[in-house]
Amino acid sequence: MAMEWPSHAFANSLFPSLTEQSAWLIPTLPTEEPVWQIFAEDKEHNLKHQMRVLETSELDLIDLSKLPETVTYDESKGRVMIESGAVIEPSTHFIGPCFVGKDAIIRHGAYIRENAWICSSALVGHCSEVKHSILLPHSKAPHFNYVGDSILGKSVNLGAGVKLSNLRNDGTEVYLRVGDSRIGSGLRKFGAILGEGCQLGCNAVTNPGTVLGINSIVWPNVTVTGIHDQSSTHR
Repeated sequence: MAMEWPSHAFANSLFPSLTEQSAWLIPTLPTEEPVWQIFAEDKEHNLKHQMRVLETSELDLIDLSKLPETVTYDESKGRVMIESGAVIEPSTHFIGPCFVGKDAIIRHGAYIRENAWICSSALVGHCSEVKHSILLPHSKAPHFNYVGDSILGKSVNLGAGVKLSNLRNDGTEVYLRVGDSRIGSGLRKFGAILGEGCQLGCNAVTNPGTVLGINSIVWPNVTVTGIHDQSSTHR
């Protein structure tokens, strides 16, 4: 019997404003299955595949050689794609393939790793690391954050020191908690899916496989696990 996932496991519930953002370059999210399937290697339109397609497209990109001399980058595995209009501060490092959209801000000391898709007007701040993740427009990881195998919706803000953990200590499959059930995700690495407007307080941690519906709140120093409906509060 197929699992009947709650509505807040799907993109249209988690990111309702995406239909208004067609002018921005955004990954195509799955609509007929839970949104975290974009990280599944066996899916035709997974994030890595979409990044490969993006590498061959015609984009208005910054000439990397004209960035501040303390900006470093590694294109041995793929292109570092930064659209014109993005703000790249000194002492940042990029590993391709990765993409940074116009009007995005990458602040001093940020670390942008493989298959990070930083959409227009998103923010990655000082000493924050993003890997194999999507920051949708106007989302923010501004201070000492780790974002791995995750999606941040519009207007999500991570307080200083928030970590979206993406790997179990034993390295095995990530399971999701739905009520009293524990269900396999099919993924070994899976961080968090944060619906639009979620606010996470300083030093909060999400365990692997956490999903928060829109406008959810996590208090400082709290650890969260499982799939939660919109406007949930975790204290």
